[in-house]
Amino acid sequence: MTKGWTLYDPRLAWMLVAPVLLLLIFFLLLPIAMMAVYTFFTFVTAGVEQGTLTVANWHEFFTDSYYHGFLFKTLRVGAMTALICGVFGYFPAYFIWATTFKHKWLLLLLLIVPFWISFTIRTFSWINILGEQGVINVTLLRLGLIHEPLQMLYTEGAVILGLLHFLLPYMILNVYVSLESIDRTLISAARSMGCTSAQAFREVTLPLSLPGLAAGLLLCFVLAAGSYVTPQLLGAGRDALFGNLIYDTIMGQLNWPMGATLSIVLFVVLGFFAAIYTRYMGMSQIVKGLGG
Repeated sequence: MTKGWTLYDPRLAWMLVAPVLLLLIFFLLLPIAMMAVYTFFTFVTAGVEQGTLTVANWHEFFTDSYYHGFLFKTLRVGAMTALICGVFGYFPAYFIWATTFKHKWLLLLLLIVPFWISFTIRTFSWINILGEQGVINVTLLRLGLIHEPLQMLYTEGAVILGLLHFLLPYMILNVYVSLESIDRTLISAARSMGCTSAQAFREVTLPLSLPGLAAGLLLCFVLAAGSYVTPQLLGAGRDALFGNLIYDTIMGQLNWPMGATLSIVLFVVLGFFAAIYTRYMGMSQIVKGLGG
């Protein structure tokens, strides 16, 4: 007789994980591999390329400062957005966690409500707020505080503001989940040993909530650096990020090999930062910070 399967049988585990592995292979790894191969194709003219292998695309990227400028600006905007999200996202999360309000779920619901509206529509709303005929300029003009409209739209600041509007809820939720995992008796013990509220926060709450904060920083950085819609709608040409450059290269110039090269570059760079985070924080901390 064949041995019956048990709950801990490795074959059962492989059967359960096989569908997920197949999805990852066909919809993630295979497309990335095909794109990596495409970076070595030869660009002939708009929409035409040859299968002749070449490193010209990579040589162009590494030697042309035009691409380097886009990459550094993208990383800078992503880092600034993530840091601002961390500063302005931690304390709302702490307030929701520490409040004695009975219906705390209502506060969490307010964070989720924006996700019910299309991201593109939410981004478009900033045009009506920051534009020359927008709410801010019209109000300031009527109050006599300015004599001509301020140029707030189509600037890097507008792009960062739009990204903050999009990413701040992610940061708040990440930090809140991390705070919820803290054993509150540790704080009570610190207070009973003579710590003030500020000392208990600094010595207990803040260190234990850092995994969620770090996971939120990583998530906001990656999403901001890889964004396309926000800089396209709220920024001018000089405020375009690497994602916009990839789109223009593929859809504007129809240069698929170079577009694939730029895509792989962005994927590797963002993956590098994620790998550093994993190395020093650990994958378990990422899962914990993301609510796992």
